[in-house]
Amino acid sequence: MAVVPTPQAPPPASLESGLRYELRLFFTAMQFFTRLPVPRWVGFKPDWLAHATRYFPAIGILIAILCASVYAILVYCLPSPLAVLLSTAVGIYLTGALHEDGFADVCDGFGGSMQPQRILEIMRDSRIGAFGSIGIVLLLATKIVSLVYLPPAQVIPALLLAHPWSRCCAAGLIWRMDYVREEGKAKPLAQQMSTTEFMVATLTAMLPLMLCLALDWLRWPAVILAVLMGLVVTFFMAHRFRRRIGGYTGDCLGAVQQLSEVAIYLGLLAAVSPALSS
Repeated sequence: MAVVPTPQAPPPASLESGLRYELRLFFTAMQFFTRLPVPRWVGFKPDWLAHATRYFPAIGILIAILCASVYAILVYCLPSPLAVLLSTAVGIYLTGALHEDGFADVCDGFGGSMQPQRILEIMRDSRIGAFGSIGIVLLLATKIVSLVYLPPAQVIPALLLAHPWSRCCAAGLIWRMDYVREEGKAKPLAQQMSTTEFMVATLTAMLPLMLCLALDWLRWPAVILAVLMGLVVTFFMAHRFRRRIGGYTGDCLGAVQQLSEVAIYLGLLAAVSPALSS
């Protein structure tokens, strides 16, 4: 006699709706921070963006995988410096230069005035000034040169570490600081980030870190130095933001992401220097 398989019970409605909601939050974050397409069923609500902060590092993992894939393909047919340059360009394209633009605005605002209100006005201006132009050139040059001078085998782990962790550093500003604009593009996501949401973001950022260590792609001393340098930059910038304008803006989030990313690359590079590795 044939055995009729017992049909599996459908998942509870609450579980299904919960997973769908989390997917909506992830895709909302992806829609806001990248140029990547999202499914039509996702839709958009401003309150989703307020809770999507937990997935900032997850977006970083996605960008890191795409940039690392480009580098891995190009490094076999092009010189390593050119592969680094083009993978960096792909990352900028995928994010719409959102974070780089924020960094340039912070350079213009904080370099152009000492008065809080005037700093915010300069940062709101869509035109880029001398401080922003010089700052973005130096930032990108430092980022590219740091990756070029890393051992080729460590470039991909560096991307997997820096992209999500730097976004976690930026999320820390939302968790602990006040948003200082009454209106702005980042206003919907600038609501109070709960400790639970920040812990989710932190654990997400640690996933590629633990993977790199488990596969022996990176060593503990290098990872610790890189993460500490990213945190030092974050605390320093947060202190400057609080002192000069009383909190943060969306541009400040972009600046922290970019500077902590570069700091992580510099930490990894310092760890392999003869002075520290001997």
